[in-house]
Amino acid sequence: MATLKEILTRRPVAATIRLTVPAGGARPAPPVGPALGQYRLNLMAFCKDFNARTQKYKPDTPMSVTITAFKDNTFEFTVKSPSVTWYLKKAAGIESGSGRPGHVEASTVTLKHVYEIAKVSRSANLLQAKPGTIKRPLAVQSEIKADRC
Repeated sequence: MATLKEILTRRPVAATIRLTVPAGGARPAPPVGPALGQYRLNLMAFCKDFNARTQKYKPDTPMSVTITAFKDNTFEFTVKSPSVTWYLKKAAGIESGSGRPGHVEASTVTLKHVYEIAKVSRSANLLQAKPGTIKRPLAVQSEIKADRC
């Protein structure tokens, strides 16, 4: 239960904004500019902070970011790792999945790739790599129909 001090010091939230921005590529142009501008947030501060946080990733890696805008025109944001689908497409060397999943195979991915993707996605989510962590990449792999070797 929250204490009285915590309740009184909470800042009222104006909005929660979810964007997908390339790593190291945040600029005050669309889609970042209009999304933050309508809540009168400091665009350059967000761009500098986001680019600093994502400099360890390769450029143009799609990063999911959740921005919490407060009514006093301040913000906080969290950056999430790329999706498992993006990792699988990169490992398979394809741009998009199969047009007919279940009927046509788009590419092949080795089990070693799937295991490495599971380790990376779990470590990015601050979870321990467990034997069950490989299930999510395998499920996504079957959705985009990239066959395993």
